[in-house]
Amino acid sequence: MMDVIEIRKLIPHRYPFLLVDRIVELEPNKRIVGIKNVSINESFFQGHFPDKPIMPGVLICEAMAQVGAIFARRSDPSSDNDPWDKVFVLTGLDRVKFKHLVVPGDQLRIELEITRRRKNYWRLAGHATVDGRRVAEAELSAMEMPA
Repeated sequence: MMDVIEIRKLIPHRYPFLLVDRIVELEPNKRIVGIKNVSINESFFQGHFPDKPIMPGVLICEAMAQVGAIFARRSDPSSDNDPWDKVFVLTGLDRVKFKHLVVPGDQLRIELEITRRRKNYWRLAGHATVDGRRVAEAELSAMEMPA
């Protein structure tokens, strides 16, 4: 539905911090599903950990937040006017749980749904899976801020 070229038009993240490769489902103002292909070439694996590479949980949360920013941008029709007039800033993480390790070769599937929106405040709940197995879950909050 949306490849990395389109994603780069919607959010300001770039290598090595762009953590979304594809959007495969999107229902504006309802839900979104994004994909992150985890490669051994990720820069964070150099130090986390060299002999047993594991994707840091905080980066799984960041990938979820980036999928959330894409969702928010696509759910707000005014975003099409000027895609760089605002940014979505993560303001909170609640009920975060990491259930299994994410390692090179895994494909992280991130599913989020909106639980609340008030003006420029967004609240999303979701989880990440690998091969259908839940590896993380969290509730995220974010605010739209002028760029």
